[in-house]
Amino acid sequence: MTALDLFLSNNFSDAMAYLQAKTKDSMYHALTYATILEMQAMMTFDPQDILTAGNTMKEAQAVCQRFRKKSTVADSFNSLVHGQTLDQFTEEEIHAEVCYAECLLQRAALTFLQDENMVGFIKGGIKVRNSYQTYRELHALEQGSKYVKGENHCHFEGGVKLGVGAFNLTLSMLPTRILRLLEFVGFSGNKEYGLAQLQEGACLHSFRAVLCTMLLLCYHTFLSFVLGTGMGNIEEAEKLLQPYLKRYPKGAIFLFFAGRIEEIKGNIDTAISRFEECCEAQQHWKQFHHMCYWELMWCFTFKRQWKMSYFYADLLSKENTWSKATYVYMKASYLSMFAEDDCKPFGDDEVELFRSVPSLKLKIAGKSLPTEKFAIRKCRRYQAKNPARLPVPPLEMMYIWNGYAVIGKHRDLTEGMLETLNQAEITLENAPASEFLVDDQCLVKLLKGLCLKYLGKVSEAEEYFRYIHSNDKKIKYDHYLVPNALLELALLHLEYDRKEEAAKLLDWANLYCFARHQRKTHWSIISRISPGTFVKNQCYTGHADVLQRY
Repeated sequence: MTALDLFLSNNFSDAMAYLQAKTKDSMYHALTYATILEMQAMMTFDPQDILTAGNTMKEAQAVCQRFRKKSTVADSFNSLVHGQTLDQFTEEEIHAEVCYAECLLQRAALTFLQDENMVGFIKGGIKVRNSYQTYRELHALEQGSKYVKGENHCHFEGGVKLGVGAFNLTLSMLPTRILRLLEFVGFSGNKEYGLAQLQEGACLHSFRAVLCTMLLLCYHTFLSFVLGTGMGNIEEAEKLLQPYLKRYPKGAIFLFFAGRIEEIKGNIDTAISRFEECCEAQQHWKQFHHMCYWELMWCFTFKRQWKMSYFYADLLSKENTWSKATYVYMKASYLSMFAEDDCKPFGDDEVELFRSVPSLKLKIAGKSLPTEKFAIRKCRRYQAKNPARLPVPPLEMMYIWNGYAVIGKHRDLTEGMLETLNQAEITLENAPASEFLVDDQCLVKLLKGLCLKYLGKVSEAEEYFRYIHSNDKKIKYDHYLVPNALLELALLHLEYDRKEEAAKLLDWANLYCFARHQRKTHWSIISRISPGTFVKNQCYTGHADVLQRY
C-alpha cells in the first residue's frame, strides 16, 4: 500500500525501489513490482521492456507458488467428493491463490504481445483459461463459505472482484459469435455483473481498489464511448475519480482521466489544460505524456487548429512506438488541411508521408491494428504517380474515434466543422471526374449529416444519410460508408422513439456487412453493431444490442 501510494503520487523510482527490496519474499511486492513493469511495457511497446516484464512476472508467479496450499493425493480426492471451503486454507494460502491467478492473466497478455505464432497464442490461451478457472473457484468458495475473516481479507476479496469483474466485462464486449465459441469451452461473460463486481471492488478499502477504479474509468471514458454510440457514463466516471483526484491532485494517471472526462463533456479548453497539467506533473514516465499527446491532438482537431494537431502527431511519430503507421498517417492528414500559403514544418510533404504509411505496419498477437489497416487502405491512392488526394482525412479518422459525439455538445465547434466540410464539398464539385469522386462525395455527406444532426437539422441530416445508401452501387472503395450511414440514420430514429424504423435500418446495415464481408473492411461498424447480431436462416439480425442501450 505504501509503494502504491508512492506510485500514484508520481514517485515512480521510490515506489519501484521500495517494492524491489521485497520481491523475493513477499507475493504482493513481487506481483506489484511486476505489474508496474508490465504497465510500462504496454505503454512503451519496446521488445526489451516486454521481455523484462515477462521474466519478472514469471518470477512473481514462482513466489506466489511457494505460498500456495500444498495438496496431497488424499486432499485432491477429498475436494472432489466433498468440495473445498475457504476454512481449509490459511489466510496466506488464499492470498497466494488470487495473486497466482493475477500473475497468470498478466503473463498471458505479455505472451500474446511477444509471440505472434500459433504456439504463443495457445500458450497464452491456456494461461487465460487457468486464471479464469481459478477466479471462478475462488469466487464460488467465497460466496459459499462461512468462516472467520482475517484483518487482510478485504485485499483477497478485492482481488477476486477485480478478476471476476474484469473477465465478465471483457468477455461480454466480444462479438456474439466469438462469445458463443468461448462459452463452448467454459467461458462466460455478463457485462452488468462484471461492472457490479468492479464497482464493489472499487468501494472496498483494499489494495486493488484503485485497479478496479481504473478499469471502470477505462470502460466509461474509452471502451463504451469509442466502441459504442458515444454515450459513456460520465457521471459515474466523475464519481469514481473525485476521491483520487482529491488525494492525488498532481497524480498523472488521475489528471489524464480528468482531462478525458472534460473532453467527452465537450469542455475542450478545460480538457487541454488538464492534459498539459498531466504532462507537467511528472517527467519520469514519458509514456503518460504520449497518452496526453494523443488526446491533445484530437482536442485541437475539434478546434480545427491543424498546426497544433500536426505538432502532437509529429511528437507521437517520433517518440512513441505503439502505432507509427497511424501517427504518420495523422501527420500527413493534418498537413493536407493546411492552407496553400501555410509553411509546412520540417519540410514534410503529405504525399511522401502517405506513401510511407504501409511500410510502418506492425502486428500485435499476430494481428494488424484496425486503425493501421484502415490508414493503409486510404493511402493506396497516393501510390500512383499523380495521386488523388483525400478530401478531409483527419475528419474521417475523427469519425472512427466517435469525435462528432464530442463536438456535438458545442454548437460553435459543430458549426465550424460544418463550414470546413462545406468547403471540401465545393472543392469536390469543381474537381475533375475520377474513380474516387463518388466515394469522397459520400464521405463528406456522411460527416455533414452528423454535424446537421447535432445542430438539430434532422430532416437535412436524414437526407444526407439516405443519399449515401441510394448511391451504394456507385461507391467503389469505401464500402463502409453505406452501413455507417444506415447506422447513423437508425440512431437518429431511436432518438425520436421510432424503434421499428430503426430496427429495419440496423438489419439492412447488418445485411450489407454480411454481404460485403464487412469484417475485413471497417472495424468501427462491427464493434458498434455486432454484439447483438446473429446469422439464422441467411437473415442477419442486429438491432437488439443498440435497442437495449436505449
